[in-house]
Amino acid sequence: MKVAQLSTRYPPGPGGVERHVAELAPRLAARGHHVDVYTSDLYREFPWQRLDRSVPREERTAFGAVHRLSVWSLPGELHYPFFRGLNDALARDRPDIVHAHTYGTNQVAAARRHHRRLGTPFVLTAHFHPIWSIEGGWLRHRIRGFYDRRLGNPVVRDAAAVIVQTREEERLLRSLNLELPRVVLQPPGYSPGPAPPPGPRAFRDRFGIRGDFVLFVGRLASNKGLLELTEAFGSLARADPSAELVLIGEDGGMRRRVTDRVRALGLDRRVHLLGHVEDGALVSAAYREARVFALPSEYEAFGLVLLEALAQGTPVVASRVGGIPEVVEDGRAGLLVPPRSSEALADALRRLWDDPELARSLGAYGRDHVVPRFSWDALADRLDVLYRELVPA
Repeated sequence: MKVAQLSTRYPPGPGGVERHVAELAPRLAARGHHVDVYTSDLYREFPWQRLDRSVPREERTAFGAVHRLSVWSLPGELHYPFFRGLNDALARDRPDIVHAHTYGTNQVAAARRHHRRLGTPFVLTAHFHPIWSIEGGWLRHRIRGFYDRRLGNPVVRDAAAVIVQTREEERLLRSLNLELPRVVLQPPGYSPGPAPPPGPRAFRDRFGIRGDFVLFVGRLASNKGLLELTEAFGSLARADPSAELVLIGEDGGMRRRVTDRVRALGLDRRVHLLGHVEDGALVSAAYREARVFALPSEYEAFGLVLLEALAQGTPVVASRVGGIPEVVEDGRAGLLVPPRSSEALADALRRLWDDPELARSLGAYGRDHVVPRFSWDALADRLDVLYRELVPA
């Protein structure tokens, strides 16, 4: 079967949806499908940055091909990537089924247009984010609200199926009063990273981290709760003068504000903003060596980085939002706190910092009982069944 996977970005562009598609493509090929990925020439959207010219725009792969199409966008808060040539590419390649990723995007509208023109079924993996959690200011939020009220329903209604990663994601979609088609729960998988380098301090020695540290991994974006994390760490730092905070990830617009807050709290020497760390083995070592992993987001559809931390036996502190409670049961693999509360976050960090046995048991439970539940191969198996139901031989 010829399968088209549509995504705004694709590796080497970083991000959870990007990794999701990259993990699925070869696994679907192993189940007998030819997979074409149609994506953009963007490395990231905030700030807008195109891929280096060394990255091929047309790439033949073992699973099929990756087509990196040019995109354009309106400026400022009107930002919305439009694909050039996506409709023509789908008409040319004639996939048997189209799988679009991320509710509200241009590629989902293209999947629907292709369906209405040629009858090709399409499915949508929503990767849904509510209005208040998306990048941008009030105008961007108003535009998204207009889409939800006026434009989203005919697009979603025509899908053969909508795939959600958690029941909370389904609840949020239903709250928009959309005429949803068949809804299928299919959680993502865990991607084991490279093995950490030998030795207990490989990451700390490489980056000059002196003491035990709290770790965050993800884009430095406005919805990640980074200012609250900085404030909470300030409380921990006053109690333990050796504690440090490490932030790994691309700047998504918040680096300057975080730096200003760190300076105002007098924590310049104890907070490390490392940017993107290319070496995956060192990132694995960061997860392993961290005393606590923190993800205090305002919203997460799932939170794959939680599985990455738990896989190394590191306990997590995260916000009780989105799909996180369906991944991390409070008090079993980590501690959940209300979003936007630096006080609650500080209390949870202190609790694990002061009780190493509790931290060890939470991390061990996550490694042994939570992480094994999430498999890319299992997801590919479920998608294979779904595709064959929708495109009978």
